[in-house]
Amino acid sequence: MQYVILGALAAAILYGAVQLYAYLDTRLLLRLTRFAVGIMLVALGVGLTFARQIQFGVPAIFLGLITLFRGRLGPFDFGAGSRSAGQTSNVRARYVEASLDHDSGELSGKVTEGRYAGLDLTDLNREELLDLRREVSVDPDSLALVEAYLDRRFPSWRDDIDQDADAGSGGPPNSGAMTDEEAYEILGLSSGATSDEIGAAHRRLLKGVHPDQGGSTFLAARINQAKDRLLGKHG
Repeated sequence: MQYVILGALAAAILYGAVQLYAYLDTRLLLRLTRFAVGIMLVALGVGLTFARQIQFGVPAIFLGLITLFRGRLGPFDFGAGSRSAGQTSNVRARYVEASLDHDSGELSGKVTEGRYAGLDLTDLNREELLDLRREVSVDPDSLALVEAYLDRRFPSWRDDIDQDADAGSGGPPNSGAMTDEEAYEILGLSSGATSDEIGAAHRRLLKGVHPDQGGSTFLAARINQAKDRLLGKHG
């Protein structure tokens, strides 16, 4: 009976840890959960082995070691399917490619075409960024990325320009079709990520870019599009 209780307790702890991970989804929580579950299973296995329940003890030790060294336990992923430290989501457009840091929420980018080609957005001052905005206005996705960067670096830039004079500033652009590779890159996941990983990445990223929190409408739309694209494969 005591082994049934221990098994139920282990399952409850594992379930609670996975649920907590799905909502908080930080690297620290992943590591703590991974080591806690792995050590718990190894300890349980050793205890069962000493109690002469080798048929249960050895599998528990084996599962604990797999969790510790591979970061997975059956359908549960404690970081094996996600990118390593310094996770970023990448979005590419005709004139600009941008990266969103998952931890800090910082948006960075590089100009890939036009007058400022080869320069990082951080290399441009406010006037140059506004000039870049005018140059890329022919491409809605590039325009949205530049505006998202301006919103984060110079929050008051919109107050000093005439919104009606610039093309494409009336609302979020209508992005084209997205490939699976682009969707994985935007969410910062590796190919083959599970639906739970996709949902967790989507929730985490939206916290940093949601328009209601002063973020970017365009980036929020792309993150939603990436989630819908990948979850459609799991449906």
